[in-house]
Amino acid sequence: MSDFHLAQVNVGRILAPLDSPQLAGFVAQLAEINAVADQAPGFVWRMVDDSGADATNLRPQDDDDLFLINCSVWESVEVLRDYTYRSDHLKVLARRREWFERLADFHAALWWVPAGHRPSVDEAMARIALIREIGEGPEAFTFRSPHPPPAGSPAGPGHARQDDPLPH
Repeated sequence: MSDFHLAQVNVGRILAPLDSPQLAGFVAQLAEINAVADQAPGFVWRMVDDSGADATNLRPQDDDDLFLINCSVWESVEVLRDYTYRSDHLKVLARRREWFERLADFHAALWWVPAGHRPSVDEAMARIALIREIGEGPEAFTFRSPHPPPAGSPAGPGHARQDDPLPH
């Protein structure tokens, strides 16, 4: 087993409230797509709210009830890519413009975490901010320019502590 796992976050702003007819198709598929993720090879963990079903009640931007976050942890870039583009998740992804605004800036980030670490909303949003501020690099990247896991063990020099979301 690797000392590191791949965390991913993606954010989006829905076009209408979750209980609206416009979002009914998206909401109807959430449980199924989350089950596909949960059972996918290489899946480790996904962020959920107090309901335990999904993260739709989390508010990464306190002033925006339409802004949603999705965060999960996977064994590798390859297994996440397979889930994203080679599973039933693709049918939901293909319809995202029906439900989500097109964001002008980065809306997703990948980064390596020590195995066993579960990112918080704040940590995930910090990775989005980092990729927006300085672009892709080892601390925040996308499928377009993946970075390998850090060399060495997570406790070694140069690696962020689990309670320190970004290296200094």
